[in-house]
Amino acid sequence: MTATDIRSVVVTGSSGKAGLAAVKELTTQGFDVTGVDLSVAPPDLGAPSLQADLTDLGQVFEVLLGADAVVHMANIPAPGLYAPGRTFTENITANYNVFSAAADLKLKRVVWASSETTLGLPFDTPPRYAPIDEAHYPVPESTYALSKVASETIAEQFARWSGIPFVGLRFSNILNPDAYQGFPEYWQDVTARKWNLWGYVDERDVAQSCRVALTAHTQGSENFIIAAADTVMNRPSRELMAEVFPGVEVADDLSEFGTLLAIDKARDILGYHPKHSWRDTLEG
Repeated sequence: MTATDIRSVVVTGSSGKAGLAAVKELTTQGFDVTGVDLSVAPPDLGAPSLQADLTDLGQVFEVLLGADAVVHMANIPAPGLYAPGRTFTENITANYNVFSAAADLKLKRVVWASSETTLGLPFDTPPRYAPIDEAHYPVPESTYALSKVASETIAEQFARWSGIPFVGLRFSNILNPDAYQGFPEYWQDVTARKWNLWGYVDERDVAQSCRVALTAHTQGSENFIIAAADTVMNRPSRELMAEVFPGVEVADDLSEFGTLLAIDKARDILGYHPKHSWRDTLEG
C-alpha cells in the first residue's frame, strides 16, 4: 500500500480535537479530505464537510460513498460523559456502521480511534509490567473501554471477511500545546496522573499517526498504542514507577523520561515517530 493508492479520505468526528487535527494534516499532505460530524463544521476546517449521524447506517453509506478510505474518529470520547449504557451503545453502533459500510463499499482502508483504556486504565490495579505494550490487553475497566475492546473484535472480523486492512489507534490522552501549561500541577503530586502511567499525546502527533496508518503496509486488523515519546512528568520514569507502583517490572532499556505506554510497534510497523513534547515549550 502506497500513498498513491489512497487519495480520497473521509474523516469522521472532524469537528473534534483529534478529527480537526487529522483533517488539517491530511489536507496539507495532498489528500482529498471530506469531514463528517454530527455538528456543524468549524470555520477553520479547511475541507468540505457533511453532517451525519453515524448511528444511522444509511447516512454512513451516503458519506462514505466514493471514498478510498475512512479515518473514523467519531465516538463518545471518554468515560463519564454520559450514562454507561449510552456510551457503549452509541460507540458500538457507530463503529459497526462505519466498518460495515466500508466493507460493503470496498474501501481500501479503515483507520479508527481505539483507546489506551483497553489496556487497563485507570491503573487502580498496578500494570503487570512497564512500559505496557499491545500485549497488555484486554483489560477494560469502564463501559467506555469495553466499547473499544468490543469494537476491536468487530474490526477484526470485518477485516477477515473483507480483506480490507483495519488499523486501530489506541490513543493516549490527546492534548494540544495550550494544555502543557498545566503540567507543573502534576509535578506536585506524583499520583495525579498515575491513572494512565503519566501518558499523553500531542494532537499533531495524533494527526501524524492517522496519516501514516493510511499508507503503512498492514494486513488484517492491527492495533497500535499512540503516545508521546515521554511522560507528563519532570522526573525519571523509572523513579515514578518505583514510587507509585513498587514491584512492577520495568524494562531495562527504558530511557530516562521515556513513555510508559510503549510505542515500539507503531514505530516499527506504521513509521510513527512522535515529534512533539511539552519539553519543547516548558522548563522541566
